[in-house]
Amino acid sequence: MNNEIIKKNRVAVASLVRFVLIGDLCSREAVNQFPPDTGDESIEAAYHALVHYEADEDLRKRDSLYKQEQDDYLMMIADTLESGENLPQNIIESYKKFYKSTSIPHAKNRSGLLKSFWRNLNI
Repeated sequence: MNNEIIKKNRVAVASLVRFVLIGDLCSREAVNQFPPDTGDESIEAAYHALVHYEADEDLRKRDSLYKQEQDDYLMMIADTLESGENLPQNIIESYKKFYKSTSIPHAKNRSGLLKSFWRNLNI
């Protein structure tokens, strides 16, 4: 994938992360709008960070320090992606330990339909 497309996708994801942080989108809506089939590990890490953000909603309501740390973490991800840079490798690796892939929607073409089909079969 060429560098212009990678940067465009990262900027789009950075914007989605910011919309979540200001409350204009919920995490689920944001990840459903991620660019499809990028294969970009930085975008996949941002996906997982948003999934964790949503899962931690109750904890963030109870613990203001945790909420601030998580908000700062997502803002750092957004800033890094917006600049077109890779996320730090330790962040990417931290999610790879737990997830082999993401559930980012595939492109709406024949290839994307096949990928979705195989993912739903867990193959």
